[in-house]
Amino acid sequence: MRLSPREMSSNDLRRVAVVAFTVLISGAACTGDWPDPPPVDAGEFAAAHEEWRSNREARMVTPPGGAVLWMGLFPLAQGEVQMGSDPDLTIVLPEEDAPALVGTLTLTGQEVTFAPAPGSPLALQDGPVITESTVLENDRSGNTTYITLGSLGMRIHAEPGTDRLWLRVWDTDLPLRETFELPEYYPVDTEWRVAARLELYPELRGVPLADVTGGMIEQNALGELVFERDGREHTLIAVGTEESSSYFIMMWDSTATTETYQAGRYLRVEKVDEEGWTTIDFNRSYNAPCVFTAFSVCALPPRENWLDLPVTAGEKRPDKPAYEGVADRGPSGEG
Repeated sequence: MRLSPREMSSNDLRRVAVVAFTVLISGAACTGDWPDPPPVDAGEFAAAHEEWRSNREARMVTPPGGAVLWMGLFPLAQGEVQMGSDPDLTIVLPEEDAPALVGTLTLTGQEVTFAPAPGSPLALQDGPVITESTVLENDRSGNTTYITLGSLGMRIHAEPGTDRLWLRVWDTDLPLRETFELPEYYPVDTEWRVAARLELYPELRGVPLADVTGGMIEQNALGELVFERDGREHTLIAVGTEESSSYFIMMWDSTATTETYQAGRYLRVEKVDEEGWTTIDFNRSYNAPCVFTAFSVCALPPRENWLDLPVTAGEKRPDKPAYEGVADRGPSGEG
């Protein structure tokens, strides 16, 4: 028997109200309602963005990570290879910094040693000249060996998920160091801050990635960041671990066909909170090092991170990219 509202007790009415409210909330959740990111003051947000951009510009010309200063990337094969300013050597360095023969690099398995030529001026950074065979730890060892030769700096470069090693060389005297400017950005817009939830994989997943040298590397991802834009859900694979303070994102969006770099952009996203949420700020999308130097091993966005929307935020492409070939390796050309 169905009771009319007049025949219901006050307790019955309260129970009905609770059930109705629960159904209403559940229905809203099922329709995909999305939380807003934490509010920010527009002025403070714009100022923080300018500070971030200024710091990024300074890092681009600061050794050893400043890609603008990189002037050499030499692949190392098993065995010996000599370096110096002699043009007949495999690794040729500028003669204003290097003698004809600086020394010999030997790759054995994953260990690289340097044996100096007589009188070689190559030295450990902030240390003595190298006078005997010395192991050079690569930049993913946790104990990178930095070496110097005149205005040149060098280190052994490694990439995750691969056994390939390179000698990376940079020059602190490059004139571009004094004149470099980042390319244009889209106007800062708080609407490009979006809430995202992290959907964890059952375990860390190795994501194979093509790189601009034509090779493959592999990064570990802990899950996917899910966000809503224009009434639809989108996902981005998040590189990192549960211990990471931020996640690394490689993405491609449709602005790459017109205004941003053809092969995609990078982005850092803060670690999620205890409830599994974070904020993606697309205003901080930035160009990979290969946009500014031909001497890089940049990973390209995986197909899962090709967004079906134009992200009109962040860094645009420069007038003339340093590594033209990478433009042919995005969705418009597999490469």
